[in-house]
Amino acid sequence: MLLEVRDLHVEFKTRDGVAKAVNGVDYSVDEGETLAVLGESGSGKSVTAQAVMGILDTPPGRIAGGEILFKGKDLLKMKEEERRKIRGAEMAMIFQDALSSLNPVLSVGAQLGEMYEVHRGMSRKDARAKAVELMDRVKIPAAKERVGDYPHQFSGGMRQRIMIAMALALEPSLIIADEPTTALDVTVQAQVMDLLAELQRELNMGLILITHDLGVVADVADKIAVMYAGRIVETAPVHSLYKAPAHPYTRGLLDSIPRLDQKGQELYAIKGLPPNLLAIPPGCAFNPRCPMARAVCRAEVPPLAEVGPDRSSACFFWKECLGA
Repeated sequence: MLLEVRDLHVEFKTRDGVAKAVNGVDYSVDEGETLAVLGESGSGKSVTAQAVMGILDTPPGRIAGGEILFKGKDLLKMKEEERRKIRGAEMAMIFQDALSSLNPVLSVGAQLGEMYEVHRGMSRKDARAKAVELMDRVKIPAAKERVGDYPHQFSGGMRQRIMIAMALALEPSLIIADEPTTALDVTVQAQVMDLLAELQRELNMGLILITHDLGVVADVADKIAVMYAGRIVETAPVHSLYKAPAHPYTRGLLDSIPRLDQKGQELYAIKGLPPNLLAIPPGCAFNPRCPMARAVCRAEVPPLAEVGPDRSSACFFWKECLGA
């Protein structure tokens, strides 16, 4: 297995108390496999990814427990110097806001070339040539002429391609893409996702795709993990989950997707708001918003249990949900 996250806990100390952002997350991804991590803002998707990458803001963030195994080695037991060698070279991250993630005062060629200068010891001239190759690889037109341009001179879609190029520079085994299509129009979203899928097949990389949009992952993911209030509430192969979700929250997310056959109708929305992580409700965290909630849901935390081949759900009434 390429990456295994086991019983991961992450918390943030604030003036008002301790916010439990990640509460016992388990997931894995292998070479050539795509795992989509879904959920609303604040569900813990990005915090889990930051913990895996070793870029969690500490303080106020803190990993309170668990293991992160990369190629069999626990990253949490490594010294920072060892992790720095893995970060970028073995695993890389694509951030959601390319404009704020890129340095505005350095050309894109300089930023791409820096990866080769630092990790491969290349000269500036050779690194610039590799930057042009990378830009060609992610299909940026006239790469040789544009390698000296600055981030603000590119469109949103082209900047996202530059972020993908930066992540791919050293051909890592694992890429984490955090909302890579945010703020892009639908056509550009499709182009970016197709590019990621194509490069993944070419390099046989593991890919973790973080998103709140189920429509984005339908054609690219192999399996899905759905998060709510810092916990995984459902895991399943992509087609099984879309066909029949085994958790009311997943069903709510699917019902929220606009459909062509519902033209003119009001869009469905899950009632209520995600819980305050400083005071997560007792029992199932989703119970205040769940149409299926009963007394047991408000008293006990449902375990993430196997409900079928390669499927699991953290719901006492998953059978009813499947049959809904």
